[in-house]
Amino acid sequence: LDSEVFTMAILMIVLEGDPVLRRKAKEISKVNKRLRNLAKDMLETMHDAKGVGLAAPQVGISERLVVIDTGEESGPYILFNPKIISRTGENKDVEGCLSIPGRNEYITRAEKVSVTGMNLEGRQVTVTGQGLLARALQHEIDHLDGILFIDYLT
Repeated sequence: LDSEVFTMAILMIVLEGDPVLRRKAKEISKVNKRLRNLAKDMLETMHDAKGVGLAAPQVGISERLVVIDTGEESGPYILFNPKIISRTGENKDVEGCLSIPGRNEYITRAEKVSVTGMNLEGRQVTVTGQGLLARALQHEIDHLDGILFIDYLT
């Protein structure tokens, strides 16, 4: 059996007010075993918390890594250094955040986005999503820049 299977852990999700959530996260130069394990732990943590996305700053680590699983067959997505390369359309829908429990607000975001980043193998990939996947990609990438969804409220 793969020994990595036994190293998965539920991480502590940091809450609004923690300074790590307002910091611009560091670029990742190379995907290594530590980062692959972190990504797996983040997925486990996100699933345990019943979320659809989680960014590394939300578990106290200021690095550019997001995990997303909207329940679509093509997921889950693990992206290192994700960047939005295109946005189209507009969609207003309810959004929440694992770092701001119990708060849900209507937020306007792009309906469709394309994102580039590195996968678990360190290869450059592009993910295009619309609807919930597009919303989750935008929300999680915002976390990497110290932006919370409540910042969009007027």
